[in-house]
Amino acid sequence: MLWAVAYQQNLNPLGHRLLSTVVAALPVLVLFYLLVPRRWLASKAGAAGAVTAILIAWLIYQMPLEMALWSFGHGVAFGLLPIGWTVFNAMLLYNLTLETGQFRNIRRSVAGVSGDARIQAILIGFAFGAFLEGAAGAGTPIAVCGAMLVGLGFHPILAAVVCLIANTSPVAYGGLGTPIITLASVTDLSGDKISVMAGHQLPFLSFIVPFYMVKILCTWRQLWEVWPALVVGGGSFALFQYVFATMHTWIPGAVVWYMTDIGGGLFALLVLAIFLRFWRPKNEWHYDTPPTATSPAEKTDAAAMMKPLDELDEQQQEAVEEAKTMLEDVSPITDTRPLTRWEIFKAWSPFLLMSLFMVGTSFIREQESKGVVPLGPIQTLYAIEIPTLHKQVERAKELQKPHLLEPEREDAIFKFAWLTAPGSPVFLAAVVSMVLFRMSRAQIVRVVAKTCIQMRVPIPTIACMLGLSYVTRYAGMDATLGVAFAETGFLYPFFAAMLGWLGVFLTGTDAGSNALFGSLQKITADRLHQMGVLSALEPEQARILICTANSTGGVMGKMIDAQSICVATAGTNQIGKEADIFKAVVWHSVFLASIVGLMTLLQAYVWPFTAMVPD
Repeated sequence: MLWAVAYQQNLNPLGHRLLSTVVAALPVLVLFYLLVPRRWLASKAGAAGAVTAILIAWLIYQMPLEMALWSFGHGVAFGLLPIGWTVFNAMLLYNLTLETGQFRNIRRSVAGVSGDARIQAILIGFAFGAFLEGAAGAGTPIAVCGAMLVGLGFHPILAAVVCLIANTSPVAYGGLGTPIITLASVTDLSGDKISVMAGHQLPFLSFIVPFYMVKILCTWRQLWEVWPALVVGGGSFALFQYVFATMHTWIPGAVVWYMTDIGGGLFALLVLAIFLRFWRPKNEWHYDTPPTATSPAEKTDAAAMMKPLDELDEQQQEAVEEAKTMLEDVSPITDTRPLTRWEIFKAWSPFLLMSLFMVGTSFIREQESKGVVPLGPIQTLYAIEIPTLHKQVERAKELQKPHLLEPEREDAIFKFAWLTAPGSPVFLAAVVSMVLFRMSRAQIVRVVAKTCIQMRVPIPTIACMLGLSYVTRYAGMDATLGVAFAETGFLYPFFAAMLGWLGVFLTGTDAGSNALFGSLQKITADRLHQMGVLSALEPEQARILICTANSTGGVMGKMIDAQSICVATAGTNQIGKEADIFKAVVWHSVFLASIVGLMTLLQAYVWPFTAMVPD
């Protein structure tokens, strides 16, 4: 390319290590300032952070402007496909079940399993919430499950807290594996290996979270009255999570980790429902007070439960709008007629179809890893080299591997996987479901329009975050920060999880945190290994462990990010009590993130925990 310009990264462009580190951190600091004190929408704050990153790359790091812009464009392209395409179609399928009335039967099949409030919290807040996280994401499990629990008699604040805590361990695989796909992209690590590492951490947390949730609701004595149900509910989800996260290691081609949350939530619901046919708590425990008159579950008009929008800040307004579209089918269920097996099967069929299509495309994806897969006159995957960028960025001298004949240069290839991107089988499932449910043209238009409105903030946010990440990666700004973070030495594996936690708090999503800090984590892992700190692991193992900790630690920040708090207050009609809910969950968030950090420390240094890190 005649206009391509070679660029060599310089990790200390100002000639002063501290000043260069501060400047490299400016995009993140700008993001923090706009999201937290100024409370901008994530999409606007992400765009501002990306502009800051481009200007610093150009003016301070001396990266040619066209290369910085192409770096941003490369990240945005990946943010749209496969990430944006996946989350859009996941929400489309969910909205389809709402439009056709099938989601009401899904709710009935879940809520009618038990009348005990402790078990309802696990069934709805944890298992059903995990299913919704995998199927739709974007705050859906918090809003829908919170409203359902309020409708069953839970205090609104407690319902919000329970659902926020439940929406943690499933988040790393939420949105059809979007966080792991993002992390794999920004680090150039194998998504399959990242999934295995996450599968060696998260099931432990998935097992204890149901106990944690129920303890918040009641006394220790009341908790132990239902311990068998908690073991079955948490254990079944943890087992499924482990199996689907690692299945491809013992069944070649069975790459099904995208469906971990969807399948795990369904499996936990089914196993717990069967278990409750043979076991019931001696004393059925429930709230003595009925649902309050302001419960969203008692409103047939979602707008009626909301405060005037002009009384709310920008983030709260967006949360209210999201909650309106999510709470259309959470009014009280007056039909007490038992559902037939056919009605239950029909209600869940869109997600069963999605699972079948995803299994089919996973085998095509396996073939893509070996070479071109033709489909008639076209291919299922096109590798597109990014102009001015591919092989034109030379890594900093501090990051070069020793004994290489030529200096390392960064790849910049956009993989256009139009068929095997996770969103494509979801789209096929939506199309087939529209035919099976005989949806009219007007219904289809409503569903598509509604999904476009819901995704007007999440998809641009993801695109901007990935654009920002790619700029910092190619310019070398994240490497500057990585070298600085490596100074924490032995304790860094703990702080790797806490950095992911901070990233989710800032961006509102685990995918956003992985985009923001994933490359930095990889560089820090390399630096630590060169220093001999992570000598118990091979270099690739060190990268996998530290980068995965960003995601698994990050999920614990999901309960305190602004979007989750605002959606929780809107879903339970507690607008204005965001501070109360934040105070109620913040220390739970720190404690659970610390558990992930300690687990990462053990897996970094102590045998046999080090054997849990995939090669």
